[in-house]
Amino acid sequence: MITILLADDDPHIRSIVIEYAQAEDWQFIEAEDGLAALQQLEKNTFSLVVLDVMMPRLDGWTVLKQLRKNSQTPVILLTARDEEYDRLLGFELGVDDYVSKPFSPRELIARMKALLKRSGALALNQQTMRFGPLQLDPQAHRVWLDQKPLSLTPKEYDLLTFLAGRPDRAFTRDQLLNQVWGYDFYGDARTVDTHVRSLRDKLGRCRNVIGTVWGTGYRFEPGALADTDLADEKDSES
Repeated sequence: MITILLADDDPHIRSIVIEYAQAEDWQFIEAEDGLAALQQLEKNTFSLVVLDVMMPRLDGWTVLKQLRKNSQTPVILLTARDEEYDRLLGFELGVDDYVSKPFSPRELIARMKALLKRSGALALNQQTMRFGPLQLDPQAHRVWLDQKPLSLTPKEYDLLTFLAGRPDRAFTRDQLLNQVWGYDFYGDARTVDTHVRSLRDKLGRCRNVIGTVWGTGYRFEPGALADTDLADEKDSES
């Protein structure tokens, strides 16, 4: 489980960041000031820390100094200032990245994902997934169906593993575009439909594992594979 400490004295900013990250299956613990952030760091282990520099009681610099005494947890600093001195001081203290206010929530999420990948936290969070005859191995970047490797394009693979990692959750086409193609992709929703059709063709008898949510988008439905297994058993008996 990816657990993130989000420390900012503005509840509106905290709620926006969490809202934009809801598709990521990350757990957030919030802190409204620097002292509360330090208390959370003493009680919990985090995959990533997002710190606002200007907070009441203790500022982000002080929290960062305390954290770096015994932890190398990745840290992103949120700052309303974009001066070279501030950035140099932050890097001297051990910050991993900066995001200047006002910021794009999408950019912040992208930077968070990049740090989590760099630290290995996302890789540790990606275990082999098995759904009946379908097996996905994020570490090897491979997919098998009936113990035979499937030949998928990079985006087909990314789309399948994203959905499979969040079974039975419905995602809109826009959400899939953002999460799979990236926040800077400027294509339209038909791109998702085209890749889903191609994936279903390659999945063959297991094509129904990618279900359509009418008027919304798509979801991964493991229950459809159980029906496939039952059909196979009946065929073998006849």
